[in-house]
Amino acid sequence: MTAAHGTARIAAVQMVSGPDIAQNLREAERQVAVAAARGARMVALPEYFPLISGDEQEKVRVAERDGAGPLQDFLRETAMRHQVWLIGGSIPLAAESPGKVRNTCLVFDDAGRRVARYDKMHLFRFTQGTERYDERQTIEPGDRVVTFDSPLGRVGVSICYDLRFPELYRAMGPVDLLVVAAAFTHTTGQAHWELLLRARAVENLCYALASAQGGTHPSGRMTWGDSMIVDPWGAVLDRLPTGPGVVMADMDAARLAGLRASLPALQHRIL
Repeated sequence: MTAAHGTARIAAVQMVSGPDIAQNLREAERQVAVAAARGARMVALPEYFPLISGDEQEKVRVAERDGAGPLQDFLRETAMRHQVWLIGGSIPLAAESPGKVRNTCLVFDDAGRRVARYDKMHLFRFTQGTERYDERQTIEPGDRVVTFDSPLGRVGVSICYDLRFPELYRAMGPVDLLVVAAAFTHTTGQAHWELLLRARAVENLCYALASAQGGTHPSGRMTWGDSMIVDPWGAVLDRLPTGPGVVMADMDAARLAGLRASLPALQHRIL
């Protein structure tokens, strides 16, 4: 498929990652294999797919320098082995600030070449009763909007809390597919996850591929899940409410072009 014609299958992997990196990688590879066997050409992993720990410093301890490390090797080799474009959820890479990491999504093509790096720009902070999160304590924000070209068209990359900031997606320019790798909390996901995903797809007249953590993790943390694929008209094509698995759907370039022709909202923007 190109932006002009054809269809292509895309997939989102949902996981319930824990503190055992080797176990998480085995599960991620297994799910990518399932997606590839069912015809997926592009597969997205969730945020923090290799590690979710009750100790927030653990990701700092396992952070890799850019370009070298077992997590990056895993992504490269998995893309090559299954001949898919692999959007690598997020892994911790070394930051300039001591004691912090970049929450980074790396993209590899089906030959194992790295084609994109996106560092999460918007850092989540939330307090409600005893539930507290503050990513600023361990994460250094990115500062660059990232898109890349693929056989499926132009793709924009984002991570979790980014979903709440429509200006990020507008800054990407026209894209055929938005990817959101996430570990939404159960509280915020239940209220806003589907609403925001469908809005981003509709307002940008593109497909949305959302891969999430979904379940109760060994640390006791609860993530919302509901990985899904949304079409440019806001229809949910496939979803998985909770637990590990794969969601899949076909991108249809003719449908995308037809909707943009019938409602040329992207051409009507003033700001």
